[in-house]
Amino acid sequence: MQFRRLGSSGLKVSALGLGTNAFGKRAGYEASEQIIHSAIDSGVNFIDTANIYAGTESETIIGHALQGKRHNVVLATKAGLVKGPGMNERGSSRYHLLHELEESLRRLQTDHIDLYQIHTFDRDTPLEETLRTLEDMIRSGKVRYIGASNYYAWELMKSLGISEKLGLNRFISTQTSYSLADRTPENELVPMCLDQGVSIIPYFPLAGGILSGKYSSRDKSPAGSRAQTDPAFGRYLDDKLITLAEQLGHIANQLGCSTSTLSLAWLLHQPVVATVIVGATRAEQLQHNLDSLSVKLTPEIVVELDALTSTFREGKPFAMFRLP
Repeated sequence: MQFRRLGSSGLKVSALGLGTNAFGKRAGYEASEQIIHSAIDSGVNFIDTANIYAGTESETIIGHALQGKRHNVVLATKAGLVKGPGMNERGSSRYHLLHELEESLRRLQTDHIDLYQIHTFDRDTPLEETLRTLEDMIRSGKVRYIGASNYYAWELMKSLGISEKLGLNRFISTQTSYSLADRTPENELVPMCLDQGVSIIPYFPLAGGILSGKYSSRDKSPAGSRAQTDPAFGRYLDDKLITLAEQLGHIANQLGCSTSTLSLAWLLHQPVVATVIVGATRAEQLQHNLDSLSVKLTPEIVVELDALTSTFREGKPFAMFRLP
């Protein structure tokens, strides 16, 4: 396993991290625990979840699976998206964050979170309130490091500026949709993060599985695929993306690897990326994704991939989760 520094901190995370959005939803308890144990045995030390994944079941499953193994992982969770119907059950106010941290600690059966992330920017809460709350969490020992997610570049830069001005701990990472099918972060977020020493943790690195090449058309979904098990995912299926997956497949064949591993290898090639979150509903999927660590991209292949996907720098991001 390869390990990289997370931002400008001294924390080391595995180049591939385990995403757990499917745990308790598309992957049951037993399968989820097998995936977690397989990941740890393979050297993966970064596990990412959130307080709202599968209606809190993801955190609960992880907490149970990590008994006796908690010291082996860098555990990351998030809060800030809508948790319930109440007006204070969302956002990044002190009121909401302090409550959600305690709930996450209880479900995860741990006394601290290694990376606590604000799930999205909150227009209704002053940044100083959010950042001072996170500072208090760190000082209490319940949080080690802090990160952002779904922030625009200017929002993240403003947060870093306030932290520096007030002498507070800074965000060391940010999560965003980033892949060969979504290169929009390269317009502003990537250069800003490189300049400020903030790592990017890509989510949807395979565009929700589209870059695996499993979809031949918008109307035909493989059995057990996300498009079948999660009807809302259909909005992401696009002819342009399906064609891209086919084109990437030709390049992957030249390298003797799958389209998935090629796509992950490209992200791992980006200097701003610390760890790539890969989800799985079976342990076999995780093991397949680990093959990306051994894919060597020549300068010629990098140039070819850049030319093929340059248009995906424009337009809307593949995904962006914001408060209503």
